[in-house]
Amino acid sequence: MSSSSLSISGSAVKPLFAYDKYWAECFGAAPFLPMSRAEMDSLGWDACDIILVTGDAYVDHPSFGMAIIGRLLEAQGFRVGIIAQPDWNSAQDFKKLGEPTLFFGVTAGNMDSMINRYTADRKIRSDDAYSPHGEGGKRPDRCSLVYAQRTREAYPHIPIVMGGIEASLRRIAHYDYWQDKVRRSLLLDAKADVLVFGNAERAIVDIAHRLANGDNIRSITDIRGTAFMRRDTPEGWFELDSTNVDEVGRVDPIINPYVNTQDLAVCEVEKSKGLTETDVQVVTLQPSKALKHRLPARDKTVIRLPAYEQVKNDPVMYAHANRVLHLETNPGNARALVQRHGEQEVWLNPPPIPLSTEEMDYVFDLPYARIPHPVYGDAKIPAYEMIRFSVNIMRGCFGGCTFCSITEHEGRIIQNRSEDSIIREIEKMREVPGFTGVVSDLGGPTANMYRLACKSPKIEAACRKPSCVYPDICENLNTDHSHLIQLYRRARQLKGVKKILIGSGLRYDLAVRSPEYVRELVTHHVGGYLKIAPEHTEEGVLSKMMKPGIGTYDKFKQLFERFSKEAGKEQYLIPYFIAAHPGTRDEDMMNLAIWLKKNGFRADQVQTFYPSPMATATAMYHSGKNPLKKVTRKSEAVEIVKGERRRRLHKAFLRYHDPNNWPMLREALKEMGRADLIGNGKHHLIPNYQPQTDGVYQSARKKNSSTEQGVSQKVTAKKGRILTQHTGLPPREGVDKNKVKRPVKKRG
Repeated sequence: MSSSSLSISGSAVKPLFAYDKYWAECFGAAPFLPMSRAEMDSLGWDACDIILVTGDAYVDHPSFGMAIIGRLLEAQGFRVGIIAQPDWNSAQDFKKLGEPTLFFGVTAGNMDSMINRYTADRKIRSDDAYSPHGEGGKRPDRCSLVYAQRTREAYPHIPIVMGGIEASLRRIAHYDYWQDKVRRSLLLDAKADVLVFGNAERAIVDIAHRLANGDNIRSITDIRGTAFMRRDTPEGWFELDSTNVDEVGRVDPIINPYVNTQDLAVCEVEKSKGLTETDVQVVTLQPSKALKHRLPARDKTVIRLPAYEQVKNDPVMYAHANRVLHLETNPGNARALVQRHGEQEVWLNPPPIPLSTEEMDYVFDLPYARIPHPVYGDAKIPAYEMIRFSVNIMRGCFGGCTFCSITEHEGRIIQNRSEDSIIREIEKMREVPGFTGVVSDLGGPTANMYRLACKSPKIEAACRKPSCVYPDICENLNTDHSHLIQLYRRARQLKGVKKILIGSGLRYDLAVRSPEYVRELVTHHVGGYLKIAPEHTEEGVLSKMMKPGIGTYDKFKQLFERFSKEAGKEQYLIPYFIAAHPGTRDEDMMNLAIWLKKNGFRADQVQTFYPSPMATATAMYHSGKNPLKKVTRKSEAVEIVKGERRRRLHKAFLRYHDPNNWPMLREALKEMGRADLIGNGKHHLIPNYQPQTDGVYQSARKKNSSTEQGVSQKVTAKKGRILTQHTGLPPREGVDKNKVKRPVKKRG
């Protein structure tokens, strides 16, 4: 879909570079955006026009959101400053660059601050990959909210524009896993003026220019991808109830579907009317056929979601609201949404129009320094170390995995850079200190969706499916990987480039449609190991994830092994799986463990389902309903894995090889009637004996380093066993065992 093919209120979308009057001047600008008054003085600035406050350390690299937004606004002629990881205990740190002339831009950073801070078991992480030295605790919980409040405290009259993934995923009433309750829209709690969701380049440029032209922030209500407070529906708009978009299903006639069904007082009043359960009939709310013919244009229609007070106390209505929200995510046909919070209304405009290839090139060709700001000195920033020599070639994902929030933020329509722009970035990378000739990744949210799109722009603009690849690959989807193959070949020929690895997650159900791509990948771009994510083996669970069956993995594995053998390389697949995902029974995890043992996999690092805000799987987790289908009070109940014991059990099945898990697994298998899996034979899952351990399982990778007592584990070679860092290669002779460092994990 071309961005110029869509319109806002009947007018063509203005491309990003149409605003640009200062492009030539940008290349003469300072290497970094200023972080102090001294830097501002050196540039001759008396004030910043825009100040960006971020929860990440400032790295001037296009993989960091604040760097993209900052450089983009700079290219429009604005003076942009950065306040990175301020002390939030007072407003003082938020005043260090002075008062901006236009607005504050507030973001938690590249990650949701709660996911960044807490594990899936709600335990505090000891580190933060986006902070110098990986130090934890450099940002507050609910970072965007706290920063906005402190910014308002510092300068009450300056507009606040909030953005980033944390804001995107909290733009409406959302389930909060850490408090186990539904919270209000972040816009209200943070008291921001505008919330920008999704990729915000076009919206933030539009807001900046309109404020510079003297517009009041509260009058800017027509920009796509923005949320704001509004008193009532403006004249000329048609309001459509969400139940006319998607039926709620069985609704008890004695209680209004939007009344709090957990309010005992209301229930008693309704019951006093004399109706009994035998009087209740099944009622489904469906769109009026006559209404369909009277609906005005979609760009003048707003859908009213159930109010915050309703979804807060009624999980079924929450699942319904979540389903409607996801139905309105295609920018080609999405309508505005409105949700009441008490006496206030949160209005969400339709999602942003995807950037065209020309616009993507414009954004990524900006003069990034590609290194952290000098204020950090020699401090290592782990997230930067991971991506410093990687290149983002596209955005978006049409996979629609229910546990993932990429599509809620970046959208389902792939936004591609041109081949020339990507090559230019690799050539610039050769000048970055520390470059050894190895490009760690050419990818994005996925490794192999570059230039894949619907065959028909007309069909794409009308489609409301949550996924292009589930339950099978859509017949209208172009799966030609030739553009990606050509890009790989051209990049490999660049002078100074020794190796290009692919570190992004591979969508293997698409890859098997192009064996030539698999051959190219396996022959030239795998560094010994390739990570892929089947996530599970059981159909019931996979259907709740919207992931392909394990048979597709088997097809890809055959191609991978065949082409590895042809290339004369010994390479391995590392599959990733999720424990405790909604829809997972104990038997499903047991079957997965059996599959893992049968195929010789021992998972070192296990991912437990993490209910991120606004994800479809999170709605399943909270409501026990399946929003992928019509949500009714009698509809399919989804198995939910809650409670520490069950979550630990599901995780233990993935780590069936850990002796510390054997007592729990023995007990569970006996309760499940599968004691036949306990024994000392090859066909058994776990042994019936318990070895003497110190209570701490040591993974195969850690066996390559010293133990806590300073005595290394001796591992002997066996027939058919290769000693590597993954299987326990002992330290080299002549090396002080107390000073052995863990091997560097290669990406790819």
